[in-house]
Amino acid sequence: MTFNDTVVVLAADAPPGLFPAREQMAVSLGWHIILACFGVAFPMMIFVMYRRAIRRNDPTALGLAKRWSKVSAVLFAIGAVSGTVLSFEMGLLWPGLMGRFGDVLGLPFALEGLSFFVEAIFLGIFMYGWDRMPPRQHLIMLLPMAVAGVVGTFCVVSVNAWMNDPSGFTFRNGVVTDVNPWAAMFNDSVWLQFLHMWVGAFMVVGLVVSGVYAAGLLRGRTDAHHRLGFVVPFVFASVATLVQPLIGHVLGLHAGAHQPAKFAAWELAETTEPGPAPLKFGGFLIDGEVRWALPIPKIGSIISRGSFDAPVPGLDTVPRSDWPPVNLTHWSFQSMVGIGFLLAFVVVVYWLARRRGHDLTGNRWFLRFCVIAGPLAIAALELGWVTTEVGRQPWTVWQVLRTTDAATMSTGIWWSYTGVLILYTGMTIAAYVVLRSMARRWRAGDEALLSPYAPAVVAATSSEQQPEPVR
Repeated sequence: MTFNDTVVVLAADAPPGLFPAREQMAVSLGWHIILACFGVAFPMMIFVMYRRAIRRNDPTALGLAKRWSKVSAVLFAIGAVSGTVLSFEMGLLWPGLMGRFGDVLGLPFALEGLSFFVEAIFLGIFMYGWDRMPPRQHLIMLLPMAVAGVVGTFCVVSVNAWMNDPSGFTFRNGVVTDVNPWAAMFNDSVWLQFLHMWVGAFMVVGLVVSGVYAAGLLRGRTDAHHRLGFVVPFVFASVATLVQPLIGHVLGLHAGAHQPAKFAAWELAETTEPGPAPLKFGGFLIDGEVRWALPIPKIGSIISRGSFDAPVPGLDTVPRSDWPPVNLTHWSFQSMVGIGFLLAFVVVVYWLARRRGHDLTGNRWFLRFCVIAGPLAIAALELGWVTTEVGRQPWTVWQVLRTTDAATMSTGIWWSYTGVLILYTGMTIAAYVVLRSMARRWRAGDEALLSPYAPAVVAATSSEQQPEPVR
């Protein structure tokens, strides 16, 4: 058996820093993107819950809003560290990219940094403002946080979209000239990619947060606190889960028109197939032949090309040196799509049952699925990034800069990779310990917990202080 994918990934003339650079970037980005989702979606969920508390004078909603804001602060602090690591990695791991295209990519990175500071400032105001500001003014502080999170995400995604669809510059004698950073930032792929990421963030956060309260319902905590804590994020997740496949389909059609190699790898099409082409479910490309795939007749053209009789272009239309790792790209794509449709199916079942007067929050099998729905959504998110990043290989900037030319030549990257693994493992453990400690103290009645690390004496004292009623 010949592993075709390794021909591209581990070329003989690859720079010594290529493999550890790829591994380090994958770990850093894969870890940070989860926290970025909370920065995008969580402020709006807190806003909805807090607004409900103010409008209805609902103490349950107020308690949830306070708890969620403190969780948000912890995640933001950890995300600040992982985001800083990523910013340094761009130049450290990929000097061939940043050295040549720094002028092109400087604008979105600068705006992302400003967005981060705005988000941090208003998060600090919001946390300090509990019981110190009028509730309605306090509520408004969440809006700049939410907007800053969205703008920062747009800026980062615009860089990735530019790598898939480069614009805003010209080459003259091997030198980047005529730089237009606005054209680069607002490239032809940015809006679809951003929308896909933005909606995905609400799907991930909504299912993760609702899964926490589903676990509580499974343990018999059927009070209003757990029911409301489940329903609000699940509503956000439901909308996102149903809209996401439509956005993904349109984005897939766009990517297929611009990146034929990635598209052929998605479809596992080793040769161009005349329409109506089948859909290959599963399978592997081994020695230039597709094996063990389950073909579903005719629907391949419909799904991949939006036509009943359009041909599906294959890898035979692409030079062998430009093939991505086919099997990894194919399986990450199909796994992402499969998880997405599974989550959408369960969401539809829940709301249809609710419409008919059945509350599935009393069904243990449904609650069990909701507990694992959050990790499934995270898996779909990570698989989506594998699909777009691995599928673009061997290019860092599509048809402009190969990854072998972008990567560092340093052999010392293994040390930084080891350091990143240690740092991220430590942050993961710290986040778990802090959040679990907060949850235990909340269940013990410390609702006025001022900080996640306050000494027990201080926490006990603060819990005796009753917050002012919502006005």
